[in-house]
Amino acid sequence: MTDLNAIISTLSSEDEQRFISYLEKKNKRNDTKNIQLFKLLAQNELPSKAICQAIYSNDNKVAYHALRKRLYQSLIDFIANTNLEEENSVDMQIIKYILASRTFLFHKKPKIAYQILDKAESLAQEHQLFPILNEIYHTQIQYAYLNPTIDIDLLISNFRSNQKQHFIEEELNLVYAKIRQTLNDITYKGKVVDFKTILDNTLKEHNISSTKLLSFKSLYQLMTIVSLSAFVTNDYLKIEPFLIETYQKIKDYKTKDKQLVYHIQVVYMIANALFRNKKFEASLHYLELMKSLMLQQRKKYDSTFNLKYYLLTALNYNYSNNQDQAINLLESVKQTKHTDLESLLDIHLGLVMFYIQKSDFKNAKSIYSKFYHTDKYYIEKAGKEWVIKKNLAEIILYIELGDLNLVDSRLLSFKRSYFDYLKQINQERVITFVNLVVFYFKYPEKITSTNFKHKVEHAFDWIDEKQEDIFVMSFYAWLKSKIESKPLYETTLNLIKRAQTVN
Repeated sequence: MTDLNAIISTLSSEDEQRFISYLEKKNKRNDTKNIQLFKLLAQNELPSKAICQAIYSNDNKVAYHALRKRLYQSLIDFIANTNLEEENSVDMQIIKYILASRTFLFHKKPKIAYQILDKAESLAQEHQLFPILNEIYHTQIQYAYLNPTIDIDLLISNFRSNQKQHFIEEELNLVYAKIRQTLNDITYKGKVVDFKTILDNTLKEHNISSTKLLSFKSLYQLMTIVSLSAFVTNDYLKIEPFLIETYQKIKDYKTKDKQLVYHIQVVYMIANALFRNKKFEASLHYLELMKSLMLQQRKKYDSTFNLKYYLLTALNYNYSNNQDQAINLLESVKQTKHTDLESLLDIHLGLVMFYIQKSDFKNAKSIYSKFYHTDKYYIEKAGKEWVIKKNLAEIILYIELGDLNLVDSRLLSFKRSYFDYLKQINQERVITFVNLVVFYFKYPEKITSTNFKHKVEHAFDWIDEKQEDIFVMSFYAWLKSKIESKPLYETTLNLIKRAQTVN
């Protein structure tokens, strides 16, 4: 059965009202039940069987199925028409110009036709619509014989230049698809690959360079590829200047309003990189910009990106010594029903981390208890790295709660499930951390000794503090807080501050 709930979840509250008005105008009979069905689905509180019974008291499954099909078609028509009205007005205008010009050319009126084609060309160039430009040049060249004032060599040169631009766009799209597929294999299937080599070889194979003039969408794709590289290598410092400099190139593009969805994602990428580099004030600045973009075009993309926005905002608050603000923000959205399951899982795990840092283990356990699926399920939904963080948080939580039996079983399970994988991806630091946790678990009285402190300091292969991953630092802070007998949150913030002051 068609998942109407998933389609409806993409609509903003304003879109929902507009769709109801659309149905009211479309309905020719007063007993049509499509609005009732839509409202029940939008509430997302009842299963399909209960909705069927609410609409048809005699549980008429055949009629209900037919009603769902009609509502599905109405939704598709409404969404398509809305997008045509809002996004493709320039495209449609240019296509109208091309069609009109061809009519005039057919009637041997080249002067009028080429004046219209000039307008079309100017608009298409302004918005970097390479496929449509191809049609314009094709028409101009085809009928050049009707207009003796035309420089056909210049037309052919423009046509060839546009072909090159279009080719670059298409090649980058191929690279983007390949890199996203590789990342999915790493994140959700746990494959061990040399991501950097694959990235370098793919870019070289398709002859892609950021120095070439690209459209808004293509620059977004290029920035995404670079961000994915940083995600795998945890080196966000290296990509930060590239992201910001590239954004300066594209933020004034004529297509930025038309390609709003890419604009939002670009700003989010920058905000995320700045957060990972511990530049919280700058990250919050870009998040404010992101929110303002989300509210444009009648809040068209507000519901799509709001969970990502809230999560990253809360993370910035938490590491800026505004923990209560961070917790309140995520608590306010943790029950949201949303298709972005990965962000919902991140929000719940973020709350577990915040509560552990606050030493509020009761609330941390309450949130954690909602993770009742298997690791296999969560790997498919959020990735292997997320599951490893979840399991480490669980081990720490049960140590704090003094549940010794659960700690033993979780440690054994973690070693069995992930130690080989961590070795394969050269993340022995996680193994080292777990072994130190085991030592603390078995010999808590020795944690404050000079020997243990020396052991911890020399156990890890440390990288520059400025580059060190903020979540890695958070786990290490837990051990450090035990060694120094200081509150975890205070220890975490001190580590972050020290990293921020490194030149």
